[in-house]
Amino acid sequence: MNALFEIALSAAFLGGLAGGLHCAGMCGGIVRLLCAAPGAAGSAPRWPHLLAYNGGRIGSYMAAGTLAGALGEAGLLTRAAPMLQPLMFMLASLMLVALGAYLTGMAPVVARIESAGVWLWRLIQPLTKQLLPVTSNARALGLGALWGWLPCGMVYAVLLTALALGSWWRGAVLMLAFGLGTLPNMLGIGLLYRQIERLRHAGPARVVAGTAIAAFGVFGVIKAWHPAAVAGNGLLCTMIPGLEVWLQ
Repeated sequence: MNALFEIALSAAFLGGLAGGLHCAGMCGGIVRLLCAAPGAAGSAPRWPHLLAYNGGRIGSYMAAGTLAGALGEAGLLTRAAPMLQPLMFMLASLMLVALGAYLTGMAPVVARIESAGVWLWRLIQPLTKQLLPVTSNARALGLGALWGWLPCGMVYAVLLTALALGSWWRGAVLMLAFGLGTLPNMLGIGLLYRQIERLRHAGPARVVAGTAIAAFGVFGVIKAWHPAAVAGNGLLCTMIPGLEVWLQ
């Protein structure tokens, strides 16, 4: 499971970095309100509010990752653990493949699972109005903590991976990695919103990142389906020098 955790961390950060442009469409409006100080256009951006907002947002991701990981961990404590562990490993790998395919634009599977959290967002969204307008860092932090539960297919894909890792702390760290991956784009929205909007559909970077993430997932599927293929004398370790040492 250590190898999968390292792969999942890399994929989550890369997915957040590549998918941050997707976040511009979902969170761009609220972030612009945080960045643009009241008054004339061109006034100084309110970076403390922006940082507080993103801190709350990533904190919500980590809380959700903790819950998902704990749920998976509870499953591994049952008598079904010997059967569940390889299935969860397979699930985590398949979600990485799905996330990679989504980023490349090949499959909308990840986008379709956004509807799973609509019911929760209907309960949370009214609370966000009580924090507007944002006049303090505390309000920005609270708004980010609530906005972190906005239905997002990419977040849910990483959460399913956290569930499959079967560890509360690994789930939290995984979501932290994803949140940090989205951070550069989110911080850039305030000053470069129009430029980022034009880049939302930029293909090459997303394709490269998505392909890399999908490759991580395919590797995990092979490891779960046929462990001997990645054993010390297995086919993949024979073809890729140094892979055996990395997997230890």
